[in-house]
Amino acid sequence: MEKNTLIGFILIGAVLIGFSIYNRPSSEERAQMQHFQDSIQALVEQQEAEQAEKQKVADMQTAALDSTSLLYYARNGEESIVTLQNNLVELKLNTKGGYIQAAKLKEYNGQDHKPLILFENEDAKINFAFNGKNENILTQDLYFTPVNASDSAVTMRLNMNGGGYMDFNYKLHADSYMVDFTIETHDMQNYFAPSTKSMDIQWHQHIRQLEKGFSFENRYTSLTYKAKDGSSDYLSETKEDKINVEESVDWVAFKNQFFSCVFIAGQDFNQTNLKSVPDVEGSGYLKTYDATMTAFFDPSGKQATQMQFYFGPNHFKTLQKTNDLAVNGKDLEMEKLVYLGWPIIRWINRWFTINVFDWLSGWGLNMGIVLLLMTVIVKIIVYPATYKSYMSSARMRVLKPYVDEINKKYPKQEDAMKKQQEIMALYSRYGVSPMGGCLPMLIQMPVFIALFTFVPNAIELRQQSFLWAPDLSTYDDVINWGFHIPLLGEHLSLFCLLFSVSNIINTYIMMKQQDTGQNPQMAAMKWMMYIMPIMFIFIFNGYSSGLNYYYFISGLISILIMVVLRKTTDEKALLAQLEARMIANKNNPKKRSGMMEKLAALQKEQERIMREREEQMKNKRK
Repeated sequence: MEKNTLIGFILIGAVLIGFSIYNRPSSEERAQMQHFQDSIQALVEQQEAEQAEKQKVADMQTAALDSTSLLYYARNGEESIVTLQNNLVELKLNTKGGYIQAAKLKEYNGQDHKPLILFENEDAKINFAFNGKNENILTQDLYFTPVNASDSAVTMRLNMNGGGYMDFNYKLHADSYMVDFTIETHDMQNYFAPSTKSMDIQWHQHIRQLEKGFSFENRYTSLTYKAKDGSSDYLSETKEDKINVEESVDWVAFKNQFFSCVFIAGQDFNQTNLKSVPDVEGSGYLKTYDATMTAFFDPSGKQATQMQFYFGPNHFKTLQKTNDLAVNGKDLEMEKLVYLGWPIIRWINRWFTINVFDWLSGWGLNMGIVLLLMTVIVKIIVYPATYKSYMSSARMRVLKPYVDEINKKYPKQEDAMKKQQEIMALYSRYGVSPMGGCLPMLIQMPVFIALFTFVPNAIELRQQSFLWAPDLSTYDDVINWGFHIPLLGEHLSLFCLLFSVSNIINTYIMMKQQDTGQNPQMAAMKWMMYIMPIMFIFIFNGYSSGLNYYYFISGLISILIMVVLRKTTDEKALLAQLEARMIANKNNPKKRSGMMEKLAALQKEQERIMREREEQMKNKRK
């Protein structure tokens, strides 16, 4: 550093030090400042003391008022837990609020291999609100007294100051997941206006993630409800959603993929408002549900408010059986909590798939074997349509040399219409329809879609192992690299990979089988057919291994069927049959393919219209 620069820095430091010494307050000034700060502190302490004294007086006044309040005794109590249980479920009721605080299912396990807990502690809250003459009753802040308690029933009593009480009666059915719940008053008619006919209900629950795959479970987790004399409906599974239901409601269900908490109205819910908010992955929760509604209430106590709870699995026949326990003879249709697809698909699943699945499961077989046998049975059922579709493609394949000759005859693009007409005429003469293989394939589709909707909702597959998959209801992650790859995740499902490979092989066989040479311009479309199986890896990687296993087995059987049919089909004999049919059709034109005749006639009409347009264009140019 230069000497002049160093001198400059020294002078600047000296000026700053001198300025600070010059401006330093004197001892008298410092004493005045300290006195001022002490005065401020004393004033603050005085204000805090005065505020505390005012709060103390207010508390004393509130206590004096509470001693004459209807809810004086209800606001002063001790929180305790009452347990109800049978061989299927254990419920814990909290005396503060008088509600069911926790539900544990004994026959199902969580991911920790312990009995599954649907909710507990702060996961769920329920509040009943009653509008009184002088003060409102909000049960969530009040203490109930348990009376007449047993293993399966208890009465939570809310005692009123000055006489009268309100009972919350809970009764757990034997060998069932259903709980009867009634609310009735005793000597409380004077506390309510004569016009009071309803109460308000607020139900809140934080829905736990109960399965391994967050995305897959979340896809089948939804807040569901059933309108009175109507069908069930649900809120969005993927985004925040809410609805104000205008009609009366039979029940509201806080639904997971395989389990549900259902609140059932004996005398209908009205003014029902529902809200579903998704949670983030990794939080341990899927969604937050809120439901508010009104229900019947008789302050005189002559008629009890009847309600029920269901805490159990989304098992089709279990829910059907539970419907029989409904109060007032209602047809609850709770089995609709198990999604089985659109109407025709649902019909197939309800009357065929479920019964066959239960029949096979009753043999005590491993669920992987059950799915295998299910797939074989389905393939046998659709085999006639498969065979018809194959033979349609085989007939077109043996006519390929004739089609090639037509293609050579019309190599120019402007002759495409004439070429197509001759190909159609060829098929008509031989009684072959290019559409002959489509209808049988369409007939098969509902059966395959039915299995697609059934398998992800089959609780029987939950935590059932097969080969390398420890749980057929969620993805298998034998191949796991431990870090996230966009669109793929942290794993690769081996069953998904096998399904995609079998699909590629199946596509290759079908493309080769259907290669009639008539549409060389369709090469790009063929490549698209191969891209789809590759896309399946990204689409189905997070799906259940049971579903991917079903598709893999289905594809493998399809390959075997195609190979066997190809080996056993004598194409020379098939061509001879077509030649004989062609001669018969030539002698009797009525026997020609009606579809092909219509297509040929349609093409001729299109050609006539094009010729007329060309003539009109020429005349305009002249």
